[in-house]
Amino acid sequence: MAPPIPLLAVRGSDGTALLSGPPSCEQHSSFQRDSRSSRCVSFSRDGTLFGWCNGLNVSVVKSSDGSVVSTLDLPKTSLLDFSPLNNVLATWQPYSKPKDSVQGEANLQLWDLWSGQLIKALYQKKVDSWCPSWSEDEKLSVRSVNNELHFYENNDFNVIANKLHMQKVSDFALSPGGQPNKVAVYVPGSKGAPSFVRLYQYPVLGGPTAALANKSFFKADRVSMQWNKKASAVLVTASTEVDKSGASYYGEQTLHFLSASGETALVQLQKTGPIYDVVWSPNSSEFCVVYGFMPAKATVYSLKCDPLFDFGTGPRNAAYYSPQGHILVLAGFGNLRGQMEVWDAKKYKQVSKPQAPDATHFSWCPDGEHVVTATCSPRLRVSNGYKIWHYTGSVLLKQDAAAGSELWEVRWQPFPEGSFPERAIKYQAAPSDLGTTEATPTQAYRPPAMRHLPATPSSKLHEEELPQNLRPGEKRISKAALKNQQKRENKKAAKQEAKPEPEPPSDSALSISQSKLSSGDPETDRKIKNVKKKLKAIEELKDQQASGKVLQKNQLEKLQKEDQLLKELEELQIC
Repeated sequence: MAPPIPLLAVRGSDGTALLSGPPSCEQHSSFQRDSRSSRCVSFSRDGTLFGWCNGLNVSVVKSSDGSVVSTLDLPKTSLLDFSPLNNVLATWQPYSKPKDSVQGEANLQLWDLWSGQLIKALYQKKVDSWCPSWSEDEKLSVRSVNNELHFYENNDFNVIANKLHMQKVSDFALSPGGQPNKVAVYVPGSKGAPSFVRLYQYPVLGGPTAALANKSFFKADRVSMQWNKKASAVLVTASTEVDKSGASYYGEQTLHFLSASGETALVQLQKTGPIYDVVWSPNSSEFCVVYGFMPAKATVYSLKCDPLFDFGTGPRNAAYYSPQGHILVLAGFGNLRGQMEVWDAKKYKQVSKPQAPDATHFSWCPDGEHVVTATCSPRLRVSNGYKIWHYTGSVLLKQDAAAGSELWEVRWQPFPEGSFPERAIKYQAAPSDLGTTEATPTQAYRPPAMRHLPATPSSKLHEEELPQNLRPGEKRISKAALKNQQKRENKKAAKQEAKPEPEPPSDSALSISQSKLSSGDPETDRKIKNVKKKLKAIEELKDQQASGKVLQKNQLEKLQKEDQLLKELEELQIC
């Protein structure tokens, strides 16, 4: 049976379209393009449904044939999402309160997707965490309300089944998968007390021994919490708005690890600087961190927080695992040039190094073979468009936004896990009429005063670090050894680049090479040795002059004495 073909949703100022997957991405035959500009689009978790709001109403259709499932008269809707089993549709619009009203209208609505009936209307002023979090089987859902967590069971939002009472819970993350359900909660520090994250297993939420794990830390204005797929561990990135030491514009970040079995740890990063990205591998047994002042490092860690592989340094600020977990892309988007490094995540071997300048979006296709990069507005209002790539670096499709229109969003149709089996990784670029965009080697910036001189390793602004395997039992290379290895490679490359054509030896060189024999008189030999030393110094000055160096007055005077020294050497050798 042939695998399904993923759809690509494209939203822009000229409307909303569904395209029938890579590599061609033609208009989906069963979906009529909506020419009105949409405020939001969303696929259901299993990809069978597609919903969007065009400023008049919210529409939900089946992805396969475009048949209408539900239409709701909600012109102000800005966000929408589906519950995991497609029983509930959540819609949100910005909260507003009329002048003559004590309280505005409830702006978060939960709908029975198939009947179109309103289940519950709620108030949700902040857009952060606007949508309830559901367990995979929809038996549990959670909302953050007035600094506490409300738990609902079996989609009954009229009865709060349980509450988590704690001082100012400001963030939470419900574990993926089914029962037993776990929740990670974050409470910011106050009055000298540290911030902390705790893990609970529902419904045991109270008492001193209820927490599965607890990690406290200072220096945290906000956190980002990520469960792995197996719900066995959480990664917590704690951030401060300002680095009081003044070392970083980005504030200060630390990375913490909490296991559902109770272990906690501070992840020891090998370079100081910001943490740009943290991602779990789909296998749930390792994670990748991109961190450190530019050029940034990227390292894969185990569940024991031990480094497994160091990708060295490079211009990168993001990491993306393929849905199957067999490929890892390290990329530098935003204020970087869009360089991507595609790695075999099992063998730690680089597959390709394409470049997507000005990209503001990257996402993997569910097939694990293709990716999309896009330049979207309002992040970047020029050169809007998207590209479909094969992971080997080949550009399969390039689509620019029409003149006068903007591209706002592209989104792949999701599929249930296992829909696309893992394929053997290819290292040869896939055939394409558009070719590849392998990044061309770039030279480091050199001040104008140094540009006439030959390139040397010392002229580089940063010392690059090479990738190395850090798995237990593998031979580790020290930082100093890596640095020396890189210096040797840079020196060798510089010599190859600046290697001049072989020239016939000069008269002075011939004279020096032919004057190896001793004269038999110690005093004469001493004079010969002295003259040769001066001639050798003159040869070095001539090489420097040939490379463009400006010589001093005394050095130029030495050059003028070359003929005199050659004559003197000749006379000494005759004696």
